[in-house]
Amino acid sequence: MNTAPHHESPVLRVAGRPVGRYHTRPELSPRLSPRPYLHPVTTLAGTAVTEFSPADHLHHLGVGVAVPDVEGHNFWGGRTYVRDQGPTELANHGAQRHAGFQLSDPDGFVEELRWVAAGSELLRERRTVTATRLTDSAWALDFTFSLTNTTAKSLSIGSPATNGRPGAAYGGFFWRARKEPGAPRVFTADTEGVEAVHGTRADWLALAGARWTLVFAGATERTRRDPWFVRTAEYPGVGSCLAHTERLPVGAGDTVVRRVVTVVADGTLDRGEAAALVRGAVSP
Repeated sequence: MNTAPHHESPVLRVAGRPVGRYHTRPELSPRLSPRPYLHPVTTLAGTAVTEFSPADHLHHLGVGVAVPDVEGHNFWGGRTYVRDQGPTELANHGAQRHAGFQLSDPDGFVEELRWVAAGSELLRERRTVTATRLTDSAWALDFTFSLTNTTAKSLSIGSPATNGRPGAAYGGFFWRARKEPGAPRVFTADTEGVEAVHGTRADWLALAGARWTLVFAGATERTRRDPWFVRTAEYPGVGSCLAHTERLPVGAGDTVVRRVVTVVADGTLDRGEAAALVRGAVSP
């Protein structure tokens, strides 16, 4: 990679083909918790596999990092789940602000971001994203984010689940997939179906639509300890949960790092094909 030129919406390319556009300074309502995101993301054949601000969830923004509770501030968008009260409209939304690219090339970038709420910075993020060709019909999006607490005191990351809503431990890396007439199939190396997969730990998880398959893999031992959040019927989406049953503490000056590699493939993969592509995408 080279020193970054100034681009507001760089395009990721694999073997010269555009596969994703990254938006650094989106003009969004504060209620959507404005943040950089990738959309559209496509297969090598050009099939879109993300959605941006769909009618069912306006705050779902393609691929990125979204957290519903950072010390009480909403970096996910939409309503906030309040214990013993339910989803509630609050004026507590934060924003992830693009601070600059350290490196940028057609196949990826390194970005600095500031997580700001109520006029103060809570977290500083370094985000590293790369796109790599795997086969003639599959490529991999390697997405690492490092969140550093830049305040003078400890803070914690929560989710609706830690605030009293069972099964809703979303928050962290999140991919809003393409919605189609039929719900996508979801499976891991040894199980299948939302009920079996949601909230469990697995080295990889596949979401297969009509003409595409996404295979998500935790690429570090610490990332693999985070359970998966999965939806298929109401909407197709997959995330890796930072706060599943307990809040995640981040001490002053401490850093939380997660890395998720996603295989983006044309066609509908079976278990063996998904596992083989993950092996090729995730370095030891």
